[in-house]
Amino acid sequence: MPPVSLFGPLDALVGDHIEYVLLAVVLANLVTRILAHRQHVQQAAQGGADAMTRSLPHTVSNVLLVLVSFYYLTLHHHGGIVASVLVLGLFITDFFEFEARKVEARRDIPLERPKGAIAASLLTLTYVGYQSLFFVVEPIWTALV
Repeated sequence: MPPVSLFGPLDALVGDHIEYVLLAVVLANLVTRILAHRQHVQQAAQGGADAMTRSLPHTVSNVLLVLVSFYYLTLHHHGGIVASVLVLGLFITDFFEFEARKVEARRDIPLERPKGAIAASLLTLTYVGYQSLFFVVEPIWTALV
């Protein structure tokens, strides 16, 4: 029985390299998170909580990360469900971290780093890095297991 291709041409184009695409999007999301936090600090300093807006590049990278993780789920079910759960946790955490920064700006206290979102990002990066770079540790893994 031939393998079922859910997305046809997309599967043929990136299906074999989806782990690397997911890793690149996670890394891009980390970079946009840093830039978004800098933007929030500047906006809070200039105009308070009312001036703070969500960063468009970071929002786009969040949505892209969710879509890529769901696509990864269609190709590799076990790794995809774990990655999708981690990414959804990151997405929800990021939503509430922005609201927490707005509360800090309203109270006129210095904005903290989004610690929860950073931790969720690093956990997601660790898992996606393990999935995509497994060939690096595969000889050691197979010797032990």
